[in-house]
Amino acid sequence: MTEAPPYPQKRTCPYAPPPGYKEIGDRGPVLKVTLFDGREAWMVTGYQESREILTHPNLSSQRTHPDFPIVAPRFRSQIARSLALIAMDPPEHDVYRRYLNPHFSLKQVRRMRPEIEAIVSGHVDRIIEHGPPADLVPLLAVPLPSLVICRHLGVPYEDHDFFQDASGKVMLGTEEESGTAAQDLVDYIDRLVTAQIKEPTEGLLATLVRERVIPGDIGHEELVSIALVLLIAAHETTSSSLALGIITLLEHPRELARLHEDITRLPGAIEELLRFIATTDLVATRVAKGDIEIAGHHIRAGEGVLVSGTLANRDDAVHQRADDFDILRDDTHHVTFGFGIHQCLGQNLARLELEVALHELLTRIPGMRLAVGMDELPILGAGTVQRVLELPVEW
Repeated sequence: MTEAPPYPQKRTCPYAPPPGYKEIGDRGPVLKVTLFDGREAWMVTGYQESREILTHPNLSSQRTHPDFPIVAPRFRSQIARSLALIAMDPPEHDVYRRYLNPHFSLKQVRRMRPEIEAIVSGHVDRIIEHGPPADLVPLLAVPLPSLVICRHLGVPYEDHDFFQDASGKVMLGTEEESGTAAQDLVDYIDRLVTAQIKEPTEGLLATLVRERVIPGDIGHEELVSIALVLLIAAHETTSSSLALGIITLLEHPRELARLHEDITRLPGAIEELLRFIATTDLVATRVAKGDIEIAGHHIRAGEGVLVSGTLANRDDAVHQRADDFDILRDDTHHVTFGFGIHQCLGQNLARLELEVALHELLTRIPGMRLAVGMDELPILGAGTVQRVLELPVEW
């Protein structure tokens, strides 16, 4: 292997890390990797080291920093480098989180359960009516998180085809596609915010207009940026996690049988799925704003830092049989949602959507199985969100 191995690398299995990551993990917990543009950045692969560095005061999320590590051409756009929350440091970041946390709290998300259960039930009705083979990507994995976040934000669901397509291009398109799609989304959300300012209706956007924009706490453009992040993050990651989670269960019949024996094991199974599949390969892309000492390495101010959730979640130092999928394991702890102040705002909502969807599928279609070989499933993504484009099942 080269002194600084290439990153990212493409997966050959929907739920497993790229083959080359094994050597990267073995050389961790901290090492240098080479990005697409030839620049080098530090990568943290150890579980404990990931938690340590994600709370270090000298780690910055400021993507406008000239030395911020860009892991793919599509993330070079001005919009990608100035996103609310994601590209912010304290104290500004803390203010935004304080505004948003109550709307994604566990208490608030639990209130959404009946609505999410009704949405999922309706989609599974249509899957059964469709009959086998049925592609679970367009029939469930894509529309479920889209509909949920649309209702939560107050975004018209009739526009979901547009923002599903646009958000996919932002995360996985070429540099030109990503930049154009991001601007299209900004323009779309800008019109929504303008309408809400004129006449607030229902949903989180309207609430933030009343509580934060009109009093002057945040500006119009800031709310547009916040909504952009929420719309993309809530759709892309949950959609991919659901599809990859289904594949993982169907490809591990012993674990699937354990769930059929006792469906109350599902919450633990979801934590293991989150650890195992690592839908978002990176849980953090940062730049050092001051020197950092970690695991015997000296990271200098201005150097890029990547934190690999994929490898941290499979760290043999903290997980027994780290590469095994075991829904009964005790050590399901993971950093899939990040750690520290930037921990995923929507993690409670994501867990609930996964739980409700998997419960409905497993109890109503217990004989579900892949309709094609796993090697025939088209997968897309390297270094950001892993996505399966089709998921045909039969029963």
